[in-house]
Amino acid sequence: MKEIFDFNNSIKKNLLYLFLAGVFLSLFGVYSLINSAHSPEDVGSTVENISLGSNGYEDYHWYKRVYSNLWINIVYFLGISISAIFFVAIQYVSQAGWSAGILRVPLAIGRWLLPGSVLMLIVFLITNHDVFHWTHEYLYDKDDPRYDYIIDGKKAYLNLPFFLGRMVFFLGIWYLFYHLILKYVANEDKLGGTESWQKLFTISTVFVVFYAFTQSVAAWDWVLSIDTHWFSTMFGWYVFASWWVSALALITYIIILLRDNGYLTFVNHSVLHDLGKYVFAFSVFWTYIWFSQFLLIYYANIPEETIYFVERLDSDIYFPFFVVNLILNFFFPFLFLMTRASKRFTRFLKIACPVVLFGHFIDFYLMITPGILKSNGGFGFLEIGLLFVFLSAFLFVILNGLTKLPLVAKNHPMLEESLHHDT
Repeated sequence: MKEIFDFNNSIKKNLLYLFLAGVFLSLFGVYSLINSAHSPEDVGSTVENISLGSNGYEDYHWYKRVYSNLWINIVYFLGISISAIFFVAIQYVSQAGWSAGILRVPLAIGRWLLPGSVLMLIVFLITNHDVFHWTHEYLYDKDDPRYDYIIDGKKAYLNLPFFLGRMVFFLGIWYLFYHLILKYVANEDKLGGTESWQKLFTISTVFVVFYAFTQSVAAWDWVLSIDTHWFSTMFGWYVFASWWVSALALITYIIILLRDNGYLTFVNHSVLHDLGKYVFAFSVFWTYIWFSQFLLIYYANIPEETIYFVERLDSDIYFPFFVVNLILNFFFPFLFLMTRASKRFTRFLKIACPVVLFGHFIDFYLMITPGILKSNGGFGFLEIGLLFVFLSAFLFVILNGLTKLPLVAKNHPMLEESLHHDT
């Protein structure tokens, strides 16, 4: 069994091609947007609750679509990264043995946390007024005709110093926990015994509790506050479910690819079955949260709540994605992974995992784009290009991270259970 991942030039070259293709498509998408830009008078005037410029309409510029897509990718990939770290922590807290041999994969995915955090801070500082409507100072000025009493009522929470403070604090503490986990994982490899494992148990327990709270607040800040007038008490769980199942699908897919290339050869059908059950079960969990949120809002039929779904269901732009979102994230994984065999053999999981990953990218597209662009949204070369750019960088960091530690933790006290896992 190969113990060290070989991040060879062939893989790097393919990632470079993906990156360059993404840059080309992004530039072509921007060029198309600039040449097809329309005047503010063409902006959909039927959309409610938008701030008005001096001419009576909210000014729309092509770069807002770029900013929107940057934020979608940042939130999506950063969420997968921190969810992968959460997966590692859960395994230590539950003292799981079956997963001891595969933990280096989610640990490598977690390496995106640092570059992703830096990108989030930079992009927010550049785009905040165009992505987050509540950052405009005139909304809080009672003498300004654009004053918004609802947003003004939230200013104790939604203000730049407090918002940035929360962002830096969450990202910093998450990375601190990740750094500690990496440190003691490396110590376990060198020293053996159970001391490092016990410290990892303690660190992971504290992290799980901290993450359970901060993840929901981060979801409110980074996604929910884009639709400042709207609210949902289930939204934190909803974002968690989307991040979590995406991380599970990516972990599963990378393990399968490694196994196919001579790494992690001990991974048998039982390990794959457990991973497949994770993807299947949490696809259903995501659907449960989605339907619960939708049903409560539909049943109450309160205008300030239903506007969120009206903007997506009554739009020629977003309605197709609304349907695709449900197909890719519920109907497909539910039917495709329902049988026992489909969760035990790689030929099924190789199809299901990429579909789930793309499906939840669409989920974040639907969460973020309508709130920023209203009726000016779309999905084309720019969206695909920026996805390729982020994906290539994301995969480069992960694959490079796989070279930092042996692929199997030989001194993990429960490794034998993982090597001989059979269900």
